[in-house]
Amino acid sequence: MEYSSSELMTVNAARLLRDGDTVFVGVGLPNLACNLARHTHAPNLLMIYEAGVIGARPERLPLSIGDPTLVSGATAVCSMYDIFTLYLQRGNVDVGFLGGAQIDQFGNINATVIGDYQHPKVRLPGSGGSMEMAAWANRCYIITPHQTRRFPKKVDFRTSAGFLASRAERVSKGVRGGGPQAVVTDLGLMEPDENGELILTSLHPGISVDQARKNTGWELKVSPRCNVTEPPTASELQILRDELDPTGIYIKDGK
Repeated sequence: MEYSSSELMTVNAARLLRDGDTVFVGVGLPNLACNLARHTHAPNLLMIYEAGVIGARPERLPLSIGDPTLVSGATAVCSMYDIFTLYLQRGNVDVGFLGGAQIDQFGNINATVIGDYQHPKVRLPGSGGSMEMAAWANRCYIITPHQTRRFPKKVDFRTSAGFLASRAERVSKGVRGGGPQAVVTDLGLMEPDENGELILTSLHPGISVDQARKNTGWELKVSPRCNVTEPPTASELQILRDELDPTGIYIKDGK
C-alpha cells in the first residue's frame, strides 16, 4: 500500500506513545501522531496544548495551538503559565514532541538562526515552548525529514537542549528531563546511545544504511540491533486520511 513520507513519520511517531501517557503536543504531525495513537493502541492518552488546554479532544484538526476547537470536550482549561509551571516543570508531562531546522549529533535543536547569530543567513521562528519541553519533559521525540542540512554535527545555535555534549553534561547542568529518546525521520529512527549520541536503530522498508549516512552530517553509527520498521497498516492510513486529516492539510501527498 502506498503512503507518503509524512504518513510514514506520523505512524512511527504514534507507535512510540504508550497508553496513559501525558503528552505536550503542538499542531502538525505531532498532533496527528497523538490522535492516531489514541485511536489505536493508546485510548487513555492525555494531550496538553501550550495555550492551556488539558485533555483536549478536538472535533476537527486544529490549525494552531490557539484554535478554539481544542477547548471543546477538554478536561480543563488554564493559563499558559499554569501549563508550564504546574505541569511541565513539575515532571507531570511524559512526552514532549519537538522539531527544528537543525538537530545535531547529541540531539540539540536549533530553531533560532542559520549561520552566525549576529549576522544570520536565515532567521527562524525561535523556541516557543520547545526549550521548556526539551528541558523538562520526561521523554522527548523529534520528528523531521532526514536531510544533511537538518542534521549537522553541531547546530549553529542551541535553542533547545538535547544531551549538550554528552549525557553526563546534561546531568551536570541540572537539566531534569530525560532528553530526546528518539528522532523519527522519513528514513528511519535514531536513538541516543549510552553517551547521548544519536545512532541509527531502525530503517524504514526499502531504506539502506548508506542512504541514512549520506543524509547525516556526522559519521552516523549503526546499532548492532538495527531493525526494519513495520510499514503503515491499512487501518492506520485509513484513520489518518479519512478521520484525522480528511482535507490533506498535513498529509496531502499521501492521498
